Amino acid sequence: MARDVEVGVVGSLTMIVLFSSVYFLLRNFYMRFNRFKEKEAPYQENEAKD
Repeated sequence: MARDVEVGVVGSLTMIVLFSSVYFLLRNFYMRFNRFKEKEAPYQENEAKD
């Protein structure tokens, strides 16, 4: 029951939107992660200082 399905312009636009969204989300999380890594972890009272 295999059929040929024509995706057309709408399918191409959908894929562009999906891939763009994933790209921007991954980029955003990567930039946040780098900022988090660069910050020094805050000292908590119950932790022993080395």
